[in-house]
Amino acid sequence: MTIHFRSLLVILCLIFIMEGCSSVNKTTESPAIKTFTNPIIGDGADPWVTSKDGFYYYTQTTGTNIRIWKSKTLTGLADAEYKDVWFPPLTGGNTSNIWAPELHYLNGKWYVYYAADDGQNENHRMYVLESETDDPLGNYIDKGMLDTDGKWAIDGTVLEKKDGSLYFIWSGWEGDVNVSQQLYIAEMSNPFTIKGKGVEISRPTYAWEMVGTPTINEGPQVLMHDDKTFIVYSASGSWTDDYCLGMLSTELNSDLLNPASWKKHELPVFSKTAEVFGPGHNSFIKSIDGTEDWIIYHAAKLAGSGWVRNVRMQSFNWDKDGNPNFGVPVTEGVQLAVPSGE
Repeated sequence: MTIHFRSLLVILCLIFIMEGCSSVNKTTESPAIKTFTNPIIGDGADPWVTSKDGFYYYTQTTGTNIRIWKSKTLTGLADAEYKDVWFPPLTGGNTSNIWAPELHYLNGKWYVYYAADDGQNENHRMYVLESETDDPLGNYIDKGMLDTDGKWAIDGTVLEKKDGSLYFIWSGWEGDVNVSQQLYIAEMSNPFTIKGKGVEISRPTYAWEMVGTPTINEGPQVLMHDDKTFIVYSASGSWTDDYCLGMLSTELNSDLLNPASWKKHELPVFSKTAEVFGPGHNSFIKSIDGTEDWIIYHAAKLAGSGWVRNVRMQSFNWDKDGNPNFGVPVTEGVQLAVPSGE
């Protein structure tokens, strides 16, 4: 009787131990959620990212040249390989103040759009480079200045419709004095030529767009979803804590050159919090598996730090009416799940 009882205890203990081990193994084998924290790049402004063939290509303002990074992941941009693909000439209109480059793949070639001047801000204009190879980190030739009606221009981007037609959108001055920056759009005959005059589609009108002097609408970015086209832009002075994102929207097949086609949303769509200041000048990108939408933007490192900025990112979703819902800028150090597929 005693022997049987002890044997039963041994058997029960073995079962308990095996069950315990099985539970531990199940927990261990469950994949942990990979996370990251902002900022993803410790110093930087005017972030632009695009993707092709399983790689992300990133650029930002350096001020003195154009540098392109290549990465398999968004969270790996800071440590990615890079190449300085272009340096400005010693003379001419594009020698200095190289701002907000963007890399676009259009008509089977890579193009880089950038703003530059001759050392005098009032002479800022938009310029474009064209790739000589299929490699975005390869060689480029300068295709010259884009004709923005002979006026000051920065922050150029390209909108490509489904039919392949191209439109150039930029921030510019109405006159020759730095009073206000408006958003303009013009049709393009090819990726390096503007066709016709620019049409104004937005100027600062709401109080949240008019913090700082001059008043500013800049950094336009294109976002398409279902049957709508959006332009998300930066508003108020970039040196202020109140720098934020506003939004224009139109129907997918509307006349983009008709200012009446564009609706300006009455409130900012992404703005400062008690801990994040001056969020603006963004770009949009999908996760590597194509299932998530992400916004990459810069923000001031501290309240009042102005142009001392870093680069951050977070996912966003869409509301029931098909409009983007960016939420609020996430505080530095908060753990976020990495983009799907990383």
